[in-house]
Formats: sequence, structure tokens, C-alpha cells
Amino acid sequence: MAEELKILTGTREEQYRALIPQIKALLEGEPDQIANMANVCAALKAQFEWLWIGFYLVRNEQLVLGPFQGPVACTRIGYGKGVCGTAWARGETVLVPDVEQFPGHIACSSLSRSEIVVPLLRDGRVHGVLDIDSIELDAFNKTDQRYLEEIVGLLTS
Repeated sequence: MAEELKILTGTREEQYRALIPQIKALLEGEPDQIANMANVCAALKAQFEWLWIGFYLVRNEQLVLGPFQGPVACTRIGYGKGVCGTAWARGETVLVPDVEQFPGHIACSSLSRSEIVVPLLRDGRVHGVLDIDSIELDAFNKTDQRYLEEIVGLLTS
């Protein structure tokens, strides 16, 4: 049985550094990718209370909604479409300080103001993305990028 996560205080970096061992413990010994993604979403949502945290998985040349925490979401996203499809096409993290300024942004929720999307890479190929939305403008930075890429790496190793 999983232990309850401890909500952490401090700088964003301190919060990530304390959260990562908890996430590692959640993932340890569990081979099911969907279960692990669900727990990562729950851990990030509990810690940071962002609007939406979830995964989209590459299925039949589309990103298809996977485990998430937050309001209902878009079910399918095309290659190169929106922030998620762009991260998939580029194979790199995309940070968007203001979604209104991102060409082709897909508004699954009108409350979303900023976004970060981190690709799940395995053997050099994107097999999904971690998508996080905030109700605040410019909510994400390079610290978030670094630690979220590390967390995604835990899922793909």
C-alpha cells in the first residue's frame, strides 16, 4: 500500500528535490506504465496544485489522452498541433509563458494561461508527453523544465 505524500514547502527547486524521492518510491517495483503515470500526476497535482497535469500517449499517429488530474481534457491531438503536438514533433520540452501568444494553441480549458509540455523519450523516439497547465501567466521556468524532465526520465528508464 502506498504511503501518503508529504506536501513540501520551500522554493520551487527545494520542493522538487524533496518530491523526487517520493516519486521514485511510488514507481519502485511497479512495471505498469499507466499506473505510474497516474501516480506521477497525483503527486505533482498534490504538490503544486496546477490546473491540469496529464499525459498524452502516441497511438496511431495521434496523441491520445492518458492519466491526468484536473478538469476534462481534449481526447486527441494531432502531430505538430498545439503545444503538445509541437513538443512531440520537436522531441523537446516546450515552455509557453502565455498560451494566447502560442500560434495554434488548443484551448482545452479557457482557464489555462501558461503551459509546459515534456516529451517522453525512449530510444530517441517520443512515445508520449507530460502536459501541465496553470491558471497563472508565466508559471513555468527552467527549474520546472529541469525537474519535470528528470521525473519523466524516471518513467522511461
